[in-house]
Amino acid sequence: MSVLDLTAPAPARTRTPRTTAATGTVGAAEVIEATEFRLLGPVSVHNRRTGTGITPCGPKQRALLATLVVHAGEQLSVERLVEELWGDRPPANAPSALHTHVARLRRLLPAGHEWISTLPTGYLLSLDGASTDVARFTRLSGQGRATAPSDPRDATRLLDQALALWQGRALQDSCHGPLCTAEADRLEEQRLTTLEALYEASLNCGRHTEIVSGLERLTAAHPLRERLYDLLMVALYRCGRHSEALGVYERARRRLVGTLGVEPGPALRRRLEAVLNHCPTLTPSPPHRPDPADLAAEAARLQTRIDQLARDQADLLRRIKEQGTGT
Repeated sequence: MSVLDLTAPAPARTRTPRTTAATGTVGAAEVIEATEFRLLGPVSVHNRRTGTGITPCGPKQRALLATLVVHAGEQLSVERLVEELWGDRPPANAPSALHTHVARLRRLLPAGHEWISTLPTGYLLSLDGASTDVARFTRLSGQGRATAPSDPRDATRLLDQALALWQGRALQDSCHGPLCTAEADRLEEQRLTTLEALYEASLNCGRHTEIVSGLERLTAAHPLRERLYDLLMVALYRCGRHSEALGVYERARRRLVGTLGVEPGPALRRRLEAVLNHCPTLTPSPPHRPDPADLAAEAARLQTRIDQLARDQADLLRRIKEQGTGT
């Protein structure tokens, strides 16, 4: 992706051009449709038609864009935006400094649509149909988790697509104030929940051998998430590594007790008991195989129906022929 750094000041408003055959100017609808605001990594604006992108070069510009996109359609007061950009050390004339940043951001955003409105007490960004990678991630993740019980293979495809949208930490280099920090934390929790759903669906597809190393890395990176230990224990057990599965429980217990002063929760304790007792539920259910007798009966029903349709067709042709000859 080609990334441009543009910081020159600009007028507060952008006129909306019209598409004409003579000028070839891109209309507002095309601009909106092509625009995607990206927050799952470096904050940027992506043109889906050309494949190019724009990234604000300054941290204040990135924080301002991120805040306005996170709260798109909502008026943000000058006071909240000043706190987001400068915290408890605002400049001497904070409203004027904020206005300058907003003006520069207007210049940065794709021309052809008025993205940011100035209101009596603040500012508002309108998506008006433009997309965000957060919305795409949320949709794909939700579809994958909903599909998982009935079709784990399709679920892994959808969840993989959702996670592929991430290009780094959410709102990367833009989390200086409370609004962006809270959103980044929320998105990171959604990412981890989606990862857990992906690994569970992979287990249900019989891919336990493939996911062990990934789960090992995740438990090391997130040592207080019991669900990851649970999935790793199942994967190891299905690989025939029963003692290692028990070792994962002990590792989880040491982490939880040492860091939080609590024992593992009931779900992880039940998993330990299942491993110790070689519970049948730990073994993946074999794929359903139809009874040969049922298949034979269904084939006989289909053949009977085919024979009947052939007789009906022959009878219809006979009657048509009789009518044609007048007999």
